[in-house]
Formats: sequence, structure tokens, C-alpha cells
Amino acid sequence: MGGLGVWEILIILVIVMVIFGAGKLPKVMGDLGQGIRNFKSNLSDGAKAEDEVKTDPVPPAVPPAKPDETPKA
Repeated sequence: MGGLGVWEILIILVIVMVIFGAGKLPKVMGDLGQGIRNFKSNLSDGAKAEDEVKTDPVPPAVPPAKPDETPKA
């Protein structure tokens, strides 16, 4: 109860076809798909930027100082 059945989906598709027409439907679906792809890529770019901010940069390795090897007189 409350879910969409086969007949409801078919009625919705017929209404969409009447409103947009058969020629515009592929263009509308292509635009919708492109919007979803852009949304997903922006989400992944935001996650990468968040990861970069959260991780502490590793300081460069500094070689230990060598003691003076010249003999003192």
C-alpha cells in the first residue's frame, strides 16, 4: 500500500510524453543525466578537498646534525 504500481507508472509516462513530446524527451533525460553527473563529481571533489584539509602535512625529513669530527688540540 502506498507504492506505485505498473498502471500508475504507465499513466505518469503517458502524461510526460504528452507534456514534453517524444522528440524532447531524450534531450530532457540527457540534461537530467548530465546534471546528476555534475552533482556526483562535485561531491567527490568536495570530499577530496575535505580529506586534504583534515590530513596533517608530513614535515620534511631533516638529517641529524653530525658532530664535529675534527680533533681538538
